[in-house]
Amino acid sequence: MRQLIEQMINDSIAVKQLVLQQQLDTIQRIARMAIDCLQGQGKILLCGNGGSAADAQHIAAELVGKFLKLRDALPAVALTTNTSILTAIANDISYDAVFARQVQALCGERDLLLGISTSGNSPNVLEAVRAARERGAKTVGLTGGSGGELARLADVTLVVPSDSTPRIQESHIMVGHIVCDLIEREIFG
Repeated sequence: MRQLIEQMINDSIAVKQLVLQQQLDTIQRIARMAIDCLQGQGKILLCGNGGSAADAQHIAAELVGKFLKLRDALPAVALTTNTSILTAIANDISYDAVFARQVQALCGERDLLLGISTSGNSPNVLEAVRAARERGAKTVGLTGGSGGELARLADVTLVVPSDSTPRIQESHIMVGHIVCDLIEREIFG
């Protein structure tokens, strides 16, 4: 068991090293987009499924609550949290529309949509990105592997160079934390 634990930690470190080597400019672009959105009186909308839904909620909580410093709340909404909305849209329209319908209701041209999908091919995340683009909002994707359709659809996409879902998710939350830290530093000094 000890060897397995060591291997998993080393695998996680190796993927994060690749993110450091390959995605530094992309992380900087994502942070700049988020900062510009918030400074321009926009809000950040986030979505994903499963563990990516949890990551969307986690990042939204860091922005609305606080990350490292107590400061004014920042407008961020995880589109994964209202079970009445999710189940009504899934039942009455389609599960593929659960995020896009909320984007249609909440998203404007000042806003930023962050879609998270480890495969880059989650239909409901892709539909949300399309809906955000139709409204003139900026779009960011967090994905892994080949990047999937999300890498081609979002304005900026961070593709974690791994096919392992746990390693991709670990890198996504690391990137989310980095972006939250940069937002706080830039906006609040």
